[in-house]
Amino acid sequence: MFKLLFYLINTLFAIFYLYPGSILGFIIYQDLNKQPQLTNDFNFTLLNFSSNHVYAFLVLSFFGFLLFFEKKKKIILIYFFLISFLFEILHMLIPNRTFQISDLYGNILGVLISLILFICFSYVKKRN
Repeated sequence: MFKLLFYLINTLFAIFYLYPGSILGFIIYQDLNKQPQLTNDFNFTLLNFSSNHVYAFLVLSFFGFLLFFEKKKKIILIYFFLISFLFEILHMLIPNRTFQISDLYGNILGVLISLILFICFSYVKKRN
């Protein structure tokens, strides 16, 4: 049941991420060119991270880690880092989308935060 939900969320995630325009922007603002911004982006001295991308990849990858990390650790790690890169690279080919390094950094940061949270969660669970 949870695996089916993960596959459904993963499919919707890919559709929203790769659609030539902002589906959420259309739903909220009736404008395919306007992207809803949950919070301000994370800006550090030399690095900028897209907050929307951090949140999206954090949620998706944490859910994936919960389901697959124990049995398919390498595969799930490779998968999330691969789609982090691939989805952003594909923005160079998709009309009305652009490649942004801050989005790529946000994707990767979301996966890394999720991985750290998952490892901490698993450690606490094992100790109890």
